Amino acid sequence: MDFRDYKGVWVFIEQKDEVVASVSLELLGAGRKLADKRGVELAGILIGENVKHLTKTIFEYGADTVYVYDQPIFKHYRTETYMKALLECTEKYKPEIILFGATSTGKDLASAVATDMPTGLTADTTELDVEEETGLLLASRPAFGGNIMATILCKKYRPQMATVRSKVMKALTPQTGRTGKIIEETISLKEEDIRTKVLEIVKETVKKVRIDEADIIVAGGKGLGSFEGFQLIHQLAETLGGAVGASRDVVEAGWIEHAHQVGQTGVTVTPKIYFAIGISGAIQHIVGMKNSGLIIAINKDKEAPIFQACHFGIVGDAFEIVPILIEQFQMALSREKVSNNSKG
Repeated sequence: MDFRDYKGVWVFIEQKDEVVASVSLELLGAGRKLADKRGVELAGILIGENVKHLTKTIFEYGADTVYVYDQPIFKHYRTETYMKALLECTEKYKPEIILFGATSTGKDLASAVATDMPTGLTADTTELDVEEETGLLLASRPAFGGNIMATILCKKYRPQMATVRSKVMKALTPQTGRTGKIIEETISLKEEDIRTKVLEIVKETVKKVRIDEADIIVAGGKGLGSFEGFQLIHQLAETLGGAVGASRDVVEAGWIEHAHQVGQTGVTVTPKIYFAIGISGAIQHIVGMKNSGLIIAINKDKEAPIFQACHFGIVGDAFEIVPILIEQFQMALSREKVSNNSKG
């Protein structure tokens, strides 16, 4: 395959209700680094209805060009319509790399496109790099149950594609007023040609646990010994007004629901403070919390890998240490409350 015609880094811009998904902004930041290293253009591909105004945000977060498909047929995400638009645009402009968020939409679309082209697709990547001279994408992700990191290459086909988990990349600071080139595209597809019909949109009324939005997370692992022991995590989290996180072993043991799992097979989080209590620190867990602002680990095993990933570590029994922390935090919060009342 002749790669000379393929140039540039693209990011699929996921949007819902005319709001750009945060993972797409994060990928623009990652894509900007790849594009600069290669000396090529960074582009976003935006598909939807009444979405052209979103190009302002996309440019401010790093894109040089935005390819826009703005038609009524794209009002709701459907694999068939979005796939056709992306395939036509890719065939016309030939990017060397396309990045998607590892969301339900991103994974569905990326896999459909990769199958039709065909080309390679690396799923759930947590690290990205590119060879400056060859343009070969180095997409890394945990493998073999999270015990090793594997770097996956697509040497024989273009474009190279990867889905990237939310929160593992960092968005650039937006540059207000930054602009770029808008290229408007259309497809001739008609509604009667589409097999999938959207009959109704039902919004969930049950509030889901979103630990990825928490500023403080207290996470526990199998080192807490039992469901009863894990309640210590809830107590500390409640004291701090934080969210409860867990390792995969804890979820598999049934101590807490999967929505609380942090790691490659769970949620990627970036809180300001992350407590890892009784967690050994397997790679699959580390990749889910390594970008936290401050990581505090408590573990009896001084050789536990978690101590290589934390900012502060305490070697000791969580059942002795955490109650002391709870007591001290409660006292500090009480003093702060009294101080605020006296000022009022």
